[in-house]
Amino acid sequence: MGRNYQDEYRKYQGTPEQKKRRAGRNKARRDAIRNGTAAKGDGKDVHHVDGNPRNNSPRNTRVISASNNRSFARDKNARKRNA
Repeated sequence: MGRNYQDEYRKYQGTPEQKKRRAGRNKARRDAIRNGTAAKGDGKDVHHVDGNPRNNSPRNTRVISASNNRSFARDKNARKRNA
């Protein structure tokens, strides 16, 4: 049995909160490209230091490799674990 992508979108990805979080991540990426710190297809992610994708202040965002950005230890609720 495969994944039901429509159901996933309806229950999680399509909720107003998740749409705002995704929009924040997309805006951070656009800002990094505009500033010249990231480029299309560079394999980099925009890292939000405080974990809040809606806080796109320059002090809170950094461009790092995708593997580093996605490798934080997580707790059982999928939040970043404090080292």
